[in-house]
Amino acid sequence: MPELRRVPVNGVELNVALAGSGPAVLLLHGFPHTWELWTDVMADLSGRHRVIAPDLRGFGASGPAASGYDAGTLAEDAEALLTTLGVSSAAVVGIDAGAAPAFLLALRRPGLVRRLVVMESLLGTLPGAEDFLADGPPWWFGFHSAAPGLAETVLEGHEADYVDWFLRAGTLGDGVRPALRDAFVRAYTGRQALSRAFSYYRALPESAAQIEQAVATARLTVPTMAVGARPVGDALERQLRPVTDDLTGHVIEDCGHIIPLHRPRALLALLRPFLAGEDAQAA
Repeated sequence: MPELRRVPVNGVELNVALAGSGPAVLLLHGFPHTWELWTDVMADLSGRHRVIAPDLRGFGASGPAASGYDAGTLAEDAEALLTTLGVSSAAVVGIDAGAAPAFLLALRRPGLVRRLVVMESLLGTLPGAEDFLADGPPWWFGFHSAAPGLAETVLEGHEADYVDWFLRAGTLGDGVRPALRDAFVRAYTGRQALSRAFSYYRALPESAAQIEQAVATARLTVPTMAVGARPVGDALERQLRPVTDDLTGHVIEDCGHIIPLHRPRALLALLRPFLAGEDAQAA
């Protein structure tokens, strides 16, 4: 089992899972997940790496925060976490809500981020995702953000059903192990927990502006891998292609959005050689 530690960073106390030793790998989760999204990935990578998996601010067992759910602030949280833990260089892996912060951190601090992996997300309004967005963004983006306070009011008392829907859809109907399902439900139960989660969606316009401003003045120079499944596919890779110097893209077949739990072996088959290249580069 990973060690769980409370780490104060950037004005908020993060709940952080730590395992293994070696070159550092930082894992950033999305919605509706916690660090436990990475359970299978951590068990494998911790044999060769120091794996660091926080609950993002306001999520899971991390401390509540009234603001700071934009990608730029989440990237600052991640940087501060690495600094506090004494990590001077790390591979960073982000999925869903964790992808944009991972991207901005790598863009801003290429000396800190040796390698970047981003999965199943879009990077603001960068070109390349037009086909994916042809029928508009996923319905829950509007539901979570259109009228602050409404989604929480509607969902309070029905959190388990709501989280279950995302877990089933994100695994193409397979679902996740009961212990993990229960952990995710607990993390998103209660009006305040829901409000903090939806604050990420309400900050998406600010995050999109941060991404647009960042790529206007810099290119992503660190080796980067984009991994897609269903529904995002290769849209993220197409967004990254014009702004990235060293990009590899993969789409995992027969895999839902929650890649680390639905197809962990397929994901690890991509992560291991990508991180091994980092090890060889560092040697």
